[in-house]
Amino acid sequence: MDSFDNFQSEYGGIGDDDTASIISGYTQRTGAGPSKLTLNAADALDLDALSIADDHVANRRSGLPNDFAGSLDDDFDANLEDNGIGVDLPDYCGIHSPASVVKCLICSKWFCNSRGNTSASHIVNHLVRAKHKEVVLHAESPLGETTPECYNCGNKNAFMLGFIPAKSDTVVVLLCRQPCAAISKDISWNTALWAPLIEDRSFLSWLVTPPSEQEQLRARQITYEDAYQYQNIFGPLVKIEADYDKRLKESQTQDDVVVRWDQGLNQKRIAWFNFPKLESGEVRLAVGDELRLRYHGDSHHAWEGSGHVLKIPNNISDEIGLELRRNDGVPVDCTHGFSVDFVWKSTSFDRMQLAMKTFAIDEKSVSGYIYHKLLGHDLEPTILRTQMPKRFSAPGLPELNHSQMYAVKSVLQKPISLIQGPPGTGKTVTSASIVYHLAKMNPGQVLVCAPSNVAVDQLTEKIHATGLKVVRLTAKSREALESSIAFLTLHRQVAAYTSHTELQKLIQLKNELGELSQSDERKYKTLVRNVEREILAAADVICCTCVGTGDPRLSKLKFRTVLIDEATQAAEPECMIPLVLGCKQVVLVGDHQQLGPVIMNKKAARAGLTQSLFERLVLLGNRPIRLQVQYRMHPCLSEFPSNMFYEGTLQNGVTAPERLRKNVDFPWPVADTPMMFYQNLGQEEISSSGTSFLNRTEASNVEKIATKFFKAGVVPGQIGVITPYEGQRSYIVNYMQYHGTLKKDLYKEIEVASVDAFQGREKDYIILSCVRSNEHQGIGFLNDPRRLNVALTRAKYGVVILGNPKVLSKHPLWHYLLTHYKEKQCLVEGPLNNLQPSMIQFSKPRRTLNKSMEQFRRHDFSDAEATSGAPVLNDARRGSASAFENNFYRTHDPLGYIPSDVQSLKSSASGLPHFGAAASFGPSKQKASTGQKRAKYASYASSIISQDVAGAPGGTDASSVAGSQFEHNGSIVFSQSDRLRRRNSLTSMAGTSDIGSISAYDYKSQDSVIDADDSESQYAHSVQSGVTEF
Repeated sequence: MDSFDNFQSEYGGIGDDDTASIISGYTQRTGAGPSKLTLNAADALDLDALSIADDHVANRRSGLPNDFAGSLDDDFDANLEDNGIGVDLPDYCGIHSPASVVKCLICSKWFCNSRGNTSASHIVNHLVRAKHKEVVLHAESPLGETTPECYNCGNKNAFMLGFIPAKSDTVVVLLCRQPCAAISKDISWNTALWAPLIEDRSFLSWLVTPPSEQEQLRARQITYEDAYQYQNIFGPLVKIEADYDKRLKESQTQDDVVVRWDQGLNQKRIAWFNFPKLESGEVRLAVGDELRLRYHGDSHHAWEGSGHVLKIPNNISDEIGLELRRNDGVPVDCTHGFSVDFVWKSTSFDRMQLAMKTFAIDEKSVSGYIYHKLLGHDLEPTILRTQMPKRFSAPGLPELNHSQMYAVKSVLQKPISLIQGPPGTGKTVTSASIVYHLAKMNPGQVLVCAPSNVAVDQLTEKIHATGLKVVRLTAKSREALESSIAFLTLHRQVAAYTSHTELQKLIQLKNELGELSQSDERKYKTLVRNVEREILAAADVICCTCVGTGDPRLSKLKFRTVLIDEATQAAEPECMIPLVLGCKQVVLVGDHQQLGPVIMNKKAARAGLTQSLFERLVLLGNRPIRLQVQYRMHPCLSEFPSNMFYEGTLQNGVTAPERLRKNVDFPWPVADTPMMFYQNLGQEEISSSGTSFLNRTEASNVEKIATKFFKAGVVPGQIGVITPYEGQRSYIVNYMQYHGTLKKDLYKEIEVASVDAFQGREKDYIILSCVRSNEHQGIGFLNDPRRLNVALTRAKYGVVILGNPKVLSKHPLWHYLLTHYKEKQCLVEGPLNNLQPSMIQFSKPRRTLNKSMEQFRRHDFSDAEATSGAPVLNDARRGSASAFENNFYRTHDPLGYIPSDVQSLKSSASGLPHFGAAASFGPSKQKASTGQKRAKYASYASSIISQDVAGAPGGTDASSVAGSQFEHNGSIVFSQSDRLRRRNSLTSMAGTSDIGSISAYDYKSQDSVIDADDSESQYAHSVQSGVTEF
C-alpha cells in the first residue's frame, strides 16, 4: 500500500471530499493569470462562519474583486507561496520560529506546524495536497537540521514514521510502521509503545513545536501585494463581524414593556419606556439606534412601528425615548403589553466593504503614493512643495507649544503623517490648527472625521473657532439631537437657508403638520438636495464620522486632504471609507498606547481586525510625531504614565499648585500628592449575570470616598468611577442609591462607567475599582496595559485606586504601579478617617519584565527627525525596480508587549516563551509586470522571532509514551549515522518539551470566558459615550 494511502487509512480515509476538509481554508487570489493558493495569516477563521456564497468565491475573470473576496480553491497549486521564498521560513503565514517550521524536501518550501485556517497543520496540509512525504527540520531548531528517517531501513516517509522508547537508554528511536516496527526483535525496544510522528493531522509537539497564540498573533499580515489581496483579507473579517453584530442585536428582545406616550415639536409620536435588560448590561444601546415597538395586547389591534432612540438612560431609573417614524395607527391609548426589538442595520459594514472595493478598482480613489503606503510598500520619503505659514498657531485657538508646532509643520510637508497624542497633550487643538492651515494652503475642501460622534463634535467646535466655514454632517437618525455645535449641522444650515423662499415655506408647513402631501414631499426633497449640495460645496471643512463619510451626499465630492482623529480607535476598514474619496494627503491622529477598536467577534479580533491602520503604519516604520506637553494631570499623576508608557517624555504644562485644591479637605496620605492606592482585601464574586464580577467591599468604599469628596466641596459631576466589570458598575450604582448617606440625586450625578467609556474624556477626580481579588483566577481586563494607561490618565486633580495589592502585584505592570505608590508613601489601609501606610508584602511577579518597560517604548523620535526633509518621489501608482529597488520588507515585530531586553523573559525563570531576534533575511526582488492595473509587490521577512524551546507550547505529551526515564539527558535517534552524534548532546524532547499547560503569554487568564463576555459590556458603555458610534 502506498504511504499516502497508509496515511489516509490511518486518519479515516481521506478521499476527495475528506481531502478538501483537511485542506480547506481561507485563500486569496490577487491579480490576473493563474490562481495562487494562499493561506491567510489571519488566525483560525472558520469557513462556516464566513458563509461565503458561491458567486463570491468564483474566479475574478473580469478583473473585479468579489464582494467578500473569498476563494475556496481545492486544486493544489505547485507554486504555493512561491513569492521569493528562497530564504528559510514561510512568508505566507509569518511564523518565523525555527522550532515551529519544517521544510518539504521535495519542493524546498517551508511550512509551520500550526493549523491556522485548516483542519490539518500547514505542513501536513501541504504534504497531503502535494503528495509529498519527506521533510527536514530547521537548522536552528532544537534538533538541528535533521531529516526524520527510519533507524533500520532509512525510510523518510513522514506518514509512516513513528517512535518508540529504548528500554536501556535515554533515547527514542524512529521506526517506520511497516515493516520495521512490526518485525523488530531488538530486546531494548518496546515496540508495543510505537506511536506515529503525525497525530491529529499535525507533527508531535516535541518534534515540531506548534507556534504559540502570541506567535501567531505577531504573524498577522501587515503588507499586501495589491488592493485586491487587501480586500480579500479584510472583506471576510468585516463580514464575520457584521454577522456577529446582527445576531447580537436581533437577540436582544424585551417583552412586557410599559410605554407612556408623548408628542414632539415635530408632531411625531415619542414612546417612553424602561428597559430592564439595559440595567443589567445585557443590552447595548446608543442614541440613533433603531428599535421596533410591537403591540400584541387585547385592547387594540396588533401594531408595530419603528423609530430612532432619542435618549438613553443616564442612570438606572431613567427612560428610553423612541421617536417613531410614522404616526398612523399608533395605539396611544395602550400602555401595557408591548415588546421592543433591535433593528440591525448593515450600513456601516456595507460602507467598509464598498470602500475596500473602491480602493481596489478605482485608480482615482487615492493617489499613487498613498496607495502604496497603505499597502505597506517601502517608498522613498517625499516632501510636498508648499509655502509654509509664518505662524503655526491658528486664530481663535491657544498658542501651540514646541511639539505641537513641529507636528503642524511636519504634517503640512508630508503626504501621510501620524501624530501620537498622549493623554492631555492637546490633540484636538493641534488637529484643528492643522486643518486650518490645510484649508488655507491647499485647493479644495478638507474632510475631517473620527470614529465617534463625540470626537467629531469636539473637533468641529475647535475648527469653527478658527473662522473656517464648517459643515457637520450627521446621520439622519441624529438630526433631532441637541449639541453645542447643532447650528453647524447640515440639516440646521438647510433650515436656516433663506435664499429659497419656497423651501422655507415647505419646511414651515412640514413642522406644523408633521408631514406633507406626496407632491409637496417630492418637491421638498428635491429642494433640500439642491441646497445641501450648495452648502457642502461652499464649505471649507466637512466633519463627520468615518462611517458617515460614506453618506451618499458626499459621493460626488472629492477630498484632497483627509484628517482622521482618534484613528487608533477605528478598525482599519473603517478608516478606508474617508480615504477612498480622492485622498492625496492624509493625517492620522491617535495614540496606540490607549484603547484600540472594539471588535465583538473573537475570531475577527484574533485575525487582526483589532489592529488599527495607525498601528499597522507604525509597524511598517512610519514615524509618529509625539506631542509632549500634557495640560490635564497634576504632575504627580502624570509621572507614572509618562515613565511607563511614554519613555518619560511627557512634560507638564501645568504646575502642582495649579492642580492642587487646598480647599478640598480629603485625607490624601501625602498632603501635596493627590493620589492613593487604598488597600481592599474583600473577595470578588460572580455577578448575577454569571458573566461578570463584583466586589462588595470595594463598592462600599467607593461610596465612602465619593461621600467624602461631596463633603469636601467637590461637585458630583466632576467625580468619575471607573471599573472594568459591568457587574461591579451596576452594583456600585445600586449601592450608592440605597446606602449612600447623602441625597440620592448627588450619587446619580456621579458617572460610573468602563474604561472604554472614559477614553478621550476627563474628570477632576477619578476612583478606580479594580474588583479582582482571588488566589488563582488572574486579573482579567486589568492585565491590559492600555486600559491601565487610560484609567490612570483621566483625572486632573486626584486619583484613588481600590484593589488588592497581594493579587495585583503578581502581574509585572501592577507590581511597578504598586511599588511607585509605595515609594511615594501613597499605599494605605484602614478607615478613611485614620489611613495608615500599608505593610502588605507584594507577591512575586509571575514573569519579570524589563524595569524600563521597553515594550511600551515605541518610536520615540526627536523633533528634528520628525521634520527632516527627503527627496521628492514622483506620484506614480505603478512601481518600478529603479524606484523601489528591493526594499519591500515585511516585519513581524508586534506593537504588542515584547521588551527589547529579551533576556528579561527567560523561560527558565518564568515558564513563558523566550523570544529573541535572529539574523535578517535579505529580500529578493520581484519586478512589477507592466500593463497590470495595480503593481504587485512581494513582502519578505525582515526579522525572525525565535522561540526558546523551554517556552514553546506543546500539544501532545510524548512523555506519557516515552516514559519518565527520558526526562533528562535523552535524545532522539533519527538514523544510525547520527545516533552517536546526538546521543549525549540533546535533552529528550519527548520528555521535556510538552508544556501545553503554559498560559498563552499570560494574556489569556483562566477567567477568559467571563472577561470575554464583559468585553461586550465595555462595548456597550463605549457606544453610549460615543466612542464607537457610526
